[in-house]
This record gives sequence, C-alpha cells and structure tokens, in this order.
Amino acid sequence: MRLRAVLFDMDGTLLDTAPDFIAVAQAMRLTRGLERVPDQQVRDVVSGGARAMVLSAFDVDPLSNEFELLRLEFLERYQQHCAVESQLYEGMAELLTEIEQADLIWGVVTNKPVRFAEPIMQQLGLAARSAVLVCPDHVSKSKPDPEPMLLACSQLDLDPATVLFVGDDLRDIESGRAAGSRTAAVRYGYIHPDDNPDTWGADVVVNHPLELRRFLESRWLD
Repeated sequence: MRLRAVLFDMDGTLLDTAPDFIAVAQAMRLTRGLERVPDQQVRDVVSGGARAMVLSAFDVDPLSNEFELLRLEFLERYQQHCAVESQLYEGMAELLTEIEQADLIWGVVTNKPVRFAEPIMQQLGLAARSAVLVCPDHVSKSKPDPEPMLLACSQLDLDPATVLFVGDDLRDIESGRAAGSRTAAVRYGYIHPDDNPDTWGADVVVNHPLELRRFLESRWLD
C-alpha cells in the first residue's frame, strides 16, 4: 500500500529540544548556588519527561514535597524557555522538504503538552507546514497507546497502514504498530544508554534523518 504520510515524534526525533531543557535545569541549580551538572546527564533522560529531568539534576526524594515543587518550577520555567534553543535535527529540514515535494504530508504526534508544543512549532516556522499536531491534551491515553496515532490518521482521513511513524522511544514504536502503521526508530534521539532501538521491532532503524530517504522512496510507489 502506497505511503501517504509521515508522522514524527517531536522531542528527540523531529527536534532537538534538549538544549532548552538543559538550560532550565542548570538555571534552577544556579539560583540555588549549586554547580552545573553534566549536560549529558539531563539529555540522557529527556524522554522520561520533567520528572526524570528534575531527578537527574537534583538529589531529591521523588516522593517528597520538595520534588513536586522542583517539578512545578521546572515546568513553569520551561514554559518561558521552550522555544529558545530548540531546532530541527541536522538533515531534517531537507527531509521535510523532500517529503513535501513527493506529495506526501507530514505531522507530529507527541506526548508533549500542547502549551509547549504549539509555541515551538510556531517559533520554528513549522506550524503552517505540519498537517496535524496531536498532543496528550487531545486524547484520553498517550503513547504507547495507539489512540494518538489513530486520532492523527482520522484527522488526516488516512488509513493507518499508509502512514509511517518515526520516533526515538519504544513507546513511539509500540503506538505506531498498535495503530497499524509502519514504524521507524531513530538512534540519534534521546536514547537512554541502557536502551537499544534495534530491539523495539520497528520496520527500520536509522542513525540520521536522511537515512529515511531510501525507506520512504521504496514505498512512495508501492
């Protein structure tokens, strides 16, 4: 069946958003008179969300009131700093252009709340180009549940089997497969050192956005 659309996870797949997360974590430490932690320490857990990043930056009990206050501060600060340093991964701008030139459509399915996702897409000039943006705010269950993918396909009026979902986390691949879509795992994203995309069951695993070209080209004319 001919491929009609490519849907991307946002953080660690379409965009390198880690610099803004890192800046927020380091600023919080600075205001408390603490030294910087290694940037990679925060980058390695971006896929785990605010909870994981706060725990990576602070030695704090995750069940304590202190942790919850830190988490809320992290989110508040990120709201003001979510579209400062984030950018497309190298090669992604070219890939998006090629997708559009092939008369395919593309969009985003993310576990990132809409209050962060929309400003980033707008700031980077992607909002008008993206055919769909599905966030946790739009569904009752987030990835790895198939609901976000199924909603995106419904909004695009496409059979999930004609859609490729690209992600950097097992949850992305599980969501895409459960929805009946083809899937691609990327090694360049926020992969925890102990994780291995080759074991996720994706249809293809790539090291760079432009490596998706061959996979996509082989399915444009199916």
